[in-house]
Amino acid sequence: MAKKVIVILADGFEEIEAVTAIDVLRRAGADVVVAGLTGKNTAGAHGVRIEADVALQDVKGLPDAIVLPGGMPGAKHLGESKRLAEIIRQMNQAKKLVGAICAAPALALAPAGVLDGRKATCYPGFERSFSKAITFTEERVVVDGNIVTSRGPGSALEFSLQLVEQLAGKEKAERLRQALLVSSR
Repeated sequence: MAKKVIVILADGFEEIEAVTAIDVLRRAGADVVVAGLTGKNTAGAHGVRIEADVALQDVKGLPDAIVLPGGMPGAKHLGESKRLAEIIRQMNQAKKLVGAICAAPALALAPAGVLDGRKATCYPGFERSFSKAITFTEERVVVDGNIVTSRGPGSALEFSLQLVEQLAGKEKAERLRQALLVSSR
């Protein structure tokens, strides 16, 4: 059975991060559902419009993974959603995969409290939003337990492949890496 992944888009999302994650996870065989934070019509930070499959309010139950693209003001909007903060906490408590890239680790995960006591990364400068309980690193992709964080648009493929590895295993991720002509680490 395919793993269910929800990619959550808020107006102002970073298009490269969102589309890369959606595409790579679908290529890996995941059942990816795109959920709009406030409805089905979403607009990226650079004017690319994407119609989500569902509105976040219509998502029932917990998927196997959630993915939060960054971008501004998209990541800010993610962090302002009480519903999303609750989903993030439930996912973390259930040890389900939580992925966030760019500003989303700092503006959505950190305020939800799921990064405390963990190592994480984010877009340069946003680490100032991390509390002292979070160990910031400049690595391009960081895995700490069930949470995967990444730096930004330039690391979107690495981030997405790491999500595949966490969901479907190293072998599947490596086959996909080779098929996409992505340099090995």
